[in-house]
Amino acid sequence: RERDLVVEAHRCLGNLVGRAGEGLVEESVHYRMQHLLLNLGRAHMRLTTTTHHLRSLCSTPLQDVARDSSQSPWLIVGLGNPGTKFEGTRHNVGFELINAISEAEGIALSASEHQAVIGRGTIGGAPVILAKPQTYANLSGESVGPLAVHYQIPPQQIVVLYDDMDSDVGVTKLLARGKPGGHIGVRSLIKHLGGSRDFPRFRIGIGRPPGKMDSHAYLLQLFSNNERKLIDIVIPFGVDAMRLVATEGIERAACIWNETWKARFRKKKISLLNQS
Repeated sequence: RERDLVVEAHRCLGNLVGRAGEGLVEESVHYRMQHLLLNLGRAHMRLTTTTHHLRSLCSTPLQDVARDSSQSPWLIVGLGNPGTKFEGTRHNVGFELINAISEAEGIALSASEHQAVIGRGTIGGAPVILAKPQTYANLSGESVGPLAVHYQIPPQQIVVLYDDMDSDVGVTKLLARGKPGGHIGVRSLIKHLGGSRDFPRFRIGIGRPPGKMDSHAYLLQLFSNNERKLIDIVIPFGVDAMRLVATEGIERAACIWNETWKARFRKKKISLLNQS
């Protein structure tokens, strides 16, 4: 449709330029119209080239596409601290989400590689590796870096799930890339991924410590009862977000997720408040 519009605009403008050449419009307008006509011609050529390219891509056999995608599985990494004493704490929401994905998708976390508990499987037909580094959250890069090298996974295919003190409890954000912020574990990942910040991340808000409370102590606290209810709403949402990433790719998934999750979360939150 866009190509047809450009062709029609090109034809109409050509007629106007012809009339301008007959002295029916001012010279300065005539010049601008000629310039616009030239640009429209170039746009037409680019659209034609793009159309041929897209037709070529669409003619690629599906088995070839599947073969290409299978070469680079998604590595979905949840950050947290190992051991039962850290279960349910704010710093371990990444682990919680990995556990939920494992259960929802039937991917057993039954192997141990490069200081991580891992599980291999598929989500929506896309190959994935789930991982929970056992290095403690702040040193997660020491595990993820070697895992990425071992499975030949580029940073763009590594999705990191972690707690975010800069967002209110339950607020989530899916990003294709970004800065580490104040998260030491994310800094460790950047260091062990060759300095790259180009890995996707799913941030789960845990709120800021009250008053002058030490942030490290806050991270190792359990959520309050009301906060836990919000996190229990968010975790299944996170599973949906990872399904989007695996099937749609990070750019499209981030666009869809960040536009739709707020309404879903608000609806669930209102329902929760009404039950209280």
